[in-house]
Amino acid sequence: MKKRIKHSLEYLIDKSSRNKTSEAEENLLTNFALSEYQKSNWDETSMGNSDEVSKNIYDGIQLRMVKKKTINPYIKYMAAASILFLAGLGFFFKTEITAEKQLAFKTSSIPKSIQLSDGSKIYLAANSSFQYPEKFEGGERKVTLLKGNAFFEIAKDKKHPFIITSGELKTRVVGTSFHIQMSKSKCEVIVVTGKVNVTSKGQSIDLVPNEEAVFESEKLIRQIADKSFLVNWYNTDVTLDQTTLKQVITILQYKYGVSFQYNNEQVLATPLTVFIKKDAALENVLEQINYITNLKFKVYGEIVKVD
Repeated sequence: MKKRIKHSLEYLIDKSSRNKTSEAEENLLTNFALSEYQKSNWDETSMGNSDEVSKNIYDGIQLRMVKKKTINPYIKYMAAASILFLAGLGFFFKTEITAEKQLAFKTSSIPKSIQLSDGSKIYLAANSSFQYPEKFEGGERKVTLLKGNAFFEIAKDKKHPFIITSGELKTRVVGTSFHIQMSKSKCEVIVVTGKVNVTSKGQSIDLVPNEEAVFESEKLIRQIADKSFLVNWYNTDVTLDQTTLKQVITILQYKYGVSFQYNNEQVLATPLTVFIKKDAALENVLEQINYITNLKFKVYGEIVKVD
């Protein structure tokens, strides 16, 4: 009996597609399809919106009809009912959208580095935090600098742009190296090699080596970068020769994620030469400066007071 119904249904559908059915046969098909559609159990989580799915199939049927004619509503219902039938037989394959598993990378008192799944290397300053996927999926490689400063060496991949969110800024690259430095009042992107695009709130700037973008007071500005920042001083020994205390303090603020407080700004003009080893603790660098200048430094968490 079931086999006979199946054959009759196939016969009527084929007949309808050739515009050969009578009005009674069309009504029979419409009523049958509507009944099957209404009593079907549709799982929107795995199968999507039923109206959208049936409409897509319905539109596809229209495109494939050899003879252009008015399509009766039963075809729309039959389309959705057919998917349910296939699902019951195991022919429906659920498309799973797997979210990227996010990992966190944090530093305390000294800078540390990490290599991502695509080969990119991130050198994170002290007192900084970074979020990244365990494995990159999709067309873009997206990460987030949550706090502090970092130096990025991005593995080249033209088909999968690398995008870093840092506060209000989005930095987009293919393969290059650059700094991102965040504070409460501003965010900077300093390019060492390659090309970088920086955007924020409708503003966009393209940068080349030795340039930086500064986002401050809701404005994105391009300017020439300080030469002292054009090296990876998170992972490189640095000698600051015949410079000023102000320049040294700036490097230390970025490298160790601290801020300096001083009563007398004139001390910032003090000349000195300082050697900063890549894995040196902040206290060791401050002892070296103290020996040269006789200035006293007291560290209170992420604040350094200068006397």
